[in-house]
Amino acid sequence: MRKAIFFLAGTLLFLAGCGSNSTKDSSGDSSADSTKTAVEQYKDIYVGAFDKSKTFIVISKKDLRLTVYAPVDSDTVPVAQFPVCLSRNKGQKEKEGDMRTPESEPGAPFTIEQIQPASDWTHDFGDGRGAILAYGDWFIRLKTGHKGIGIHGSTGNENTVPGRDSEGCIRMRDVDIVTLKEQYARLGMPVIIKKEEQGLKSFEVKR
Repeated sequence: MRKAIFFLAGTLLFLAGCGSNSTKDSSGDSSADSTKTAVEQYKDIYVGAFDKSKTFIVISKKDLRLTVYAPVDSDTVPVAQFPVCLSRNKGQKEKEGDMRTPESEPGAPFTIEQIQPASDWTHDFGDGRGAILAYGDWFIRLKTGHKGIGIHGSTGNENTVPGRDSEGCIRMRDVDIVTLKEQYARLGMPVIIKKEEQGLKSFEVKR
C-alpha cells in the first residue's frame, strides 16, 4: 500500500481554453470554441521520510499535472503534485517555434541542467502587452535537445494554469515554482514528460 495521504484543496479553478487567440492545435481543436472547464486541484503529500537524491518528476500532458515521485521501500510514492500549463499546440516538439512541449522517450527522461533566478526576466508574447515579467522567481532549465525549454512561473499569465497556452515550456503558478525549487528540484533530476494521451505508468498505479 502507498504511504501517501491525499488532500483535496476545495477550490475549483476555471480554465479558459488555450490562449487569447483563436488557434488550432495539431489535433484540430479550436481554442476559441473551448468552454470553461472546472478542474479539481489536488496536492498530494507524502508524510514520511524519503531520499531527495532519488526523486524524479513526471509531467502529464493529459492531466495537466506535474508530480514529484520518490522511491520508498519497494514502492514509488507521490510526494507533491501541482497543476501546470503546457504548450498551445499538441504533439511532440520538432523545432523551435512550433509551440509544442517536448515529450521524453521511454527509458530516456530529460534532466534539470540549470536552476536560474528569473524574477526580472521578461517576454513579449505578441499579444499587445509588450515585454512583461513572465517567469516567476525561477527558471528550471531542462536538457531536452531543444533550446529554451524549462519549468517556470506564470507571472502575467496565472489564469492559464492549468491549461494549454505556453510556447513550449511548463508553466506553474508563481507560488508553486518556489515550492518546487526550494523543496524538490535539483541539478540532474530526471524529468519524464508523457505523450499527449498517455495514461498512468506502472509505478503510478495504486497498489
